[in-house]
Amino acid sequence: MKEKIINYIKQNRVSTTEVADCLGKSGALEGVVPLNPHHFAVGEIQYLYAIQDSNWTVHEDLDREPAREKIVMIDALDVHGRAVIGDIVSKYILLYLGNCGIVCTGKMRDAHILLKENYPIWCNGVSPVGCFNKQVDKLEFVEEIEKRKDHYQGAIAVCDDSGVVVIPKGFISEEFYNRLVAIEEQEDIWYDCIDRRKWSTYKTICLKEYLKDK
Repeated sequence: MKEKIINYIKQNRVSTTEVADCLGKSGALEGVVPLNPHHFAVGEIQYLYAIQDSNWTVHEDLDREPAREKIVMIDALDVHGRAVIGDIVSKYILLYLGNCGIVCTGKMRDAHILLKENYPIWCNGVSPVGCFNKQVDKLEFVEEIEKRKDHYQGAIAVCDDSGVVVIPKGFISEEFYNRLVAIEEQEDIWYDCIDRRKWSTYKTICLKEYLKDK
């Protein structure tokens, strides 16, 4: 079912706006926006995290379990505004491992290169000040990491110019697939009513008068 939903979103370019509507107008990652415009990516999430002003765990977990053909999500839990990764790690994740995109809840660095290469990256801004590359003590963060990993790992991320929406694992079902199909059909009907029939948005979206039209 996960693959079916991903393929439908990819083939029909279902937007984050429509996916969020299917989730009851929720699911967006707060503050995460595209670094480069006009990219569209959808895929299963591979969850990584950074703590204690260090990106050691990003390298470590990616080496232990390399992500391929996924959306690599890096959660900035305790980095105090430092950029989590930059050009080298982004290139490794996207080009050498062959992933669909990078989503970072924190900042990125080497913006001049990331922009020039036009990488599919969604993040919380940029900074020249990066994380340290030092080993960390995870003990204090174990509970929070496990909680967030349980939520994000294996979920689906949809990314476009509006940001990133996450479809939680509990929503990956035939019912949610049918919601996606229905909302695509609804969009087609709305555009037909407004573009071809020249109806008002009030008559179309609020009153839904097309439902009375045989």
